[in-house]
Amino acid sequence: MKTCCIFFLYLAIILQHCFYFSVSSSSPLLLPLSHSLSTSKHSSSPLHLLKSSSSRSSERFRRHHQKRQQRQLPLPLSSGSDYLLSLSVGSSSSVSLYLDTGSDLVWFPCRPFTCILCESKPPPSLTSLSSSASTVPCSSPSCSAAHSSLPSSDLCAISNCPLDLIETGECNNSSYPCPPFYYAYGDGSLVARLFSDSLSLPPVSVANFTFSCAHTTLAEPIGVAGFGRGRLSVPAQLASFAPHLGNSFSYCLVSHSFDSERVRRPSPLILGRFVEEKEKRVGADDDHKEKVEFVYTELLDNPKHPYFYSVSLQGISVGKQNIPAPAMLRRVDRNGGGGVVVDSGTTFTMLPAKFYNSVVEEFDSRVGRVHERADRVEPSSGMSPCYYLNQTVRIPALVLHFAGNGSSVTLPRRNYFYEFMDGEDGKQEKRKVGCLMLMNGGDESELRGGTGAILGNYQQQGFEVVYDLLNRRVGFAKRKCASYWDTLNQS
Repeated sequence: MKTCCIFFLYLAIILQHCFYFSVSSSSPLLLPLSHSLSTSKHSSSPLHLLKSSSSRSSERFRRHHQKRQQRQLPLPLSSGSDYLLSLSVGSSSSVSLYLDTGSDLVWFPCRPFTCILCESKPPPSLTSLSSSASTVPCSSPSCSAAHSSLPSSDLCAISNCPLDLIETGECNNSSYPCPPFYYAYGDGSLVARLFSDSLSLPPVSVANFTFSCAHTTLAEPIGVAGFGRGRLSVPAQLASFAPHLGNSFSYCLVSHSFDSERVRRPSPLILGRFVEEKEKRVGADDDHKEKVEFVYTELLDNPKHPYFYSVSLQGISVGKQNIPAPAMLRRVDRNGGGGVVVDSGTTFTMLPAKFYNSVVEEFDSRVGRVHERADRVEPSSGMSPCYYLNQTVRIPALVLHFAGNGSSVTLPRRNYFYEFMDGEDGKQEKRKVGCLMLMNGGDESELRGGTGAILGNYQQQGFEVVYDLLNRRVGFAKRKCASYWDTLNQS
């Protein structure tokens, strides 16, 4: 019996070593992202999906500028605009969460679960706390992070920890757990608590992963996997176990055009994305210039929202006409205002009104000369300008100019001009329509102290977007994302 116990102890040590090696090795971790269109049984028209997605993009952007909000809160989007990551904690079954680079928290809808005003929302993927889950103590830095960086002494007092233990910092046990916290959204809210358990991202597992469990929400049934720069985000927590997994990640979003048939293929999410040196070099002249696959721009620090991936936008070219960006999009001020946030959780790119109007005016001066304006469609879609299209469609190129030498990104046409058939409901004559897929974010005066603009996931489709946290930059490389999953698996 003693020999048997020694054998199993030895085996456990070996398995533990193998587990550690699997997490800490330098190879990246490839995970599939699904899209809600590929799994939902929706019957919505493209016009309806456009309207719902544009409304949610606008609500999310406006919420960045609500003065009463002290921290960024995850805001899931409606069906037709979201990418989902499946993971599990403890022994619970796998759940699908929205991938959100605009927030830094992981939360699950937990059994028993009640969602108020969720009749029209997709059904949640519920999980149950496993027996291995433990509450996070009130003195934990994670607790302070979840409570907008409130002092642990205040949080422990709320948890009824005795004063002498607060003074000596000895409230670090399950008897004094992190108190519940309230999250408010543009059109929803939730109450959640922090827990710790093992996180499973096959083929690896990470112990003591901090997440939130919500039993009651308002209008928000789907959980979120926060990939922002904060302490509680997925990359930050992975970095403490395997630094290379948290130092960089990338995704390649399959272009969908609100067509469920286009998103049957997974969108690759790569944790620990390693960029080869040859992909970064630029020669001294055109004759000796090496091919640069990724276009990089530096990350900006945001003192108010440190979890944002903020970058500097210098301008946008429509055709050959360059339109300089306002100063607020070129930098982030000391109050956290300005810059452009690269956000996987917002559908459409939002721009300040004056800058947006300049882009639209230049775009319309070229397209409006050839195509009739579809004024009737614009209120129904939430997008503008829209045009009725004939057989010859002439659309100018759209280029985003980020800070840094050679940091311009030319968008594929489908990323900024969406074409669909209007009149599918039989109430109107069927006509082909095309709309510019950028949105007005409001006057600059209304945006002060908050995000200047957002680069939405629709404009990121067809690119591998890499978040190089070690070198503090974001990069873009054109990809055929629908086949990239197979390419990565083969290599």
